[in-house]
Amino acid sequence: MKHSEICVVTGAFGYTGKYIAIRLLNEGYEVRTLTNSIGRSNPFNGSVKAYPYNFNDIDKLTSSLEGASVLFNNYWVRFNHKNFSFSDAIKNSLVLFEAAKRAGIKKIVHISITNPSEDSPFEYFRGKAILEHALIESGIPYVILRPAVIFGKEDILINNIAWFLRKFPVFGVFGSGEYKLQPIYVEDLAELAVEASKTYKNRIIDAIGPETYTYKELVREISSALGLSRPIISIPPQIGYLLGKLAGIVLGDVVITQDEIKGLMSNLLFTDSPPTGKTKFSEWIKCNAETLGLRYSNELNRRSNRDESYLALREMGRF
Repeated sequence: MKHSEICVVTGAFGYTGKYIAIRLLNEGYEVRTLTNSIGRSNPFNGSVKAYPYNFNDIDKLTSSLEGASVLFNNYWVRFNHKNFSFSDAIKNSLVLFEAAKRAGIKKIVHISITNPSEDSPFEYFRGKAILEHALIESGIPYVILRPAVIFGKEDILINNIAWFLRKFPVFGVFGSGEYKLQPIYVEDLAELAVEASKTYKNRIIDAIGPETYTYKELVREISSALGLSRPIISIPPQIGYLLGKLAGIVLGDVVITQDEIKGLMSNLLFTDSPPTGKTKFSEWIKCNAETLGLRYSNELNRRSNRDESYLALREMGRF
């Protein structure tokens, strides 16, 4: 059934945004996207109209949102880089919220992170908390989703763990490896986002999957699904960071950051909330083991090549 409502999804040519857009289209909504990748391969055969972010021109940004009822916001960065930063992402997101308010957006479904805090020593979690606070204070009705680790075909973390397991005879975990994660399937997150947009109540939801792993258990689960038997050894976090940095130099990417290691080890990707996703990581990994980790997923390539799809970029990898 065709809806009269228009929804805007940030980053619909990317990862999480793509699955939200697919679900909306399947339910009959008209969908637009805001993107930095206007030229990227369009997986929707033209059914999703793309607009640039225009963070430097709030009138143009507002215009691209006008007539829409819901904004699904995935916009963020994973780390600081010479071409982008957390501070820029915060500034741009605040402009986006203001443009949404001017355009008359009736609800924002915002993707955040588990355990955000404005007092966090980690810029990623601190920035996410700042944006949650700004959204709540904006007066626009909202749903905030807080995923831990998102897995799916275009994922980086799980794919690259698999790639390292395929390439090397041992795998190192930071410290004990006993800190926890609760991975949620990207399609479950998209379903949660779309269903949450239909409610009137402001809500904050921990978006976590039905299985909880320690990091060591997660690596062991991936290794087993790949049919590999790799020793999993504990290494000091600083040594792990330096090895990741060296790998990043070889791969032309940022493999891991110190804040990501410390946040992981601080159990910030774990909550006591009941699961909101239904797809078990253990089952998904077995179904996708044949293709997982065959190519390294390069974050910086995704940001520099704005024409090819994420999966195509993986297939074009040199490794």
